[in-house]
Amino acid sequence: MKSFTYERAASPAEAAAAASRVPDAKFIAGGTNLLDLMKLEIETPGHLIDVNGLALDKIEPTNDGGLRIGALVRNTDLAADARVRRDYGVLSRALLAGASGQLRNKATTAGNLLQRTRCPYFYDTNMPCNKRKPGSGCAAIGGFSRQHAVLGASEACIAVHPSDMAVAMRVLDATVETVKADGTTRSIAIADFHRLPGDTPQEETVLEGGELITAVTLPKPVGGTHIYRKVRDRASYAFALVSVAVVAQRDGTGRVALGGVAHKPWRLEAADAQMPRGAKAVHERLLADAKPTSDNAFKLPLVRRTLASALAEAKG
Repeated sequence: MKSFTYERAASPAEAAAAASRVPDAKFIAGGTNLLDLMKLEIETPGHLIDVNGLALDKIEPTNDGGLRIGALVRNTDLAADARVRRDYGVLSRALLAGASGQLRNKATTAGNLLQRTRCPYFYDTNMPCNKRKPGSGCAAIGGFSRQHAVLGASEACIAVHPSDMAVAMRVLDATVETVKADGTTRSIAIADFHRLPGDTPQEETVLEGGELITAVTLPKPVGGTHIYRKVRDRASYAFALVSVAVVAQRDGTGRVALGGVAHKPWRLEAADAQMPRGAKAVHERLLADAKPTSDNAFKLPLVRRTLASALAEAKG
């Protein structure tokens, strides 16, 4: 691990301003992803800004009946919150499907959204990776791609986003709140927060330099049956081959988001509109533009079967 300097921020605006002053600065909270990457010298920040003391660890009701989740709320606390379990069950289930209990105790809401891909070529510094070193190439293309994207990939990158929580946030239409270096704030729809790789896979979100996540807001509960299904290679502490988040209503309408298939949580409102027609129609619309490799073509029928199982459970 390379040496670095360290400071503790006194306010969100101060943290953002400090990050903008130092080009290679990084925020640190739980550190469950960043510290691993620093040990491997994939991330080499020269300056760390500790945001743990910023009082962003509350879950509070909003004026319109939703919930505002502070950026520093730990995954364990968010999954266990009575309001989340009652009104946003898909989020609680997704969180409990991710990582180990020890990691959930440290990992934060903002950090979960910002975690980087678990592509083995990204982690192997001897291999080319456009996400790690822009312009070096993508070893996964033409390599072993069993875990990689079947949707939204590009000629520069076929990695997938690893978060379970982000998939649930996407199906719930969450909003990400931030503060910029100049102290101004903005709200970003979760649908727009993560980028597809295109020609710049190293740019994973729409955050600007120094911009700090302060909270994630959930809208008023939509009711219905909430289901999160995750298919993985082993029963615990593994990233999704595919995952399905479903919010289903009694009248047959609802929402679906997928994980493990793209560079970002994958949801198409046009596929949601197919919910009354059943799992086959939803699957066909969701994966209409799929481009699997020979290694991961199995993900297409796996999504179909997992989705059918989730919708059958939702119907009771």
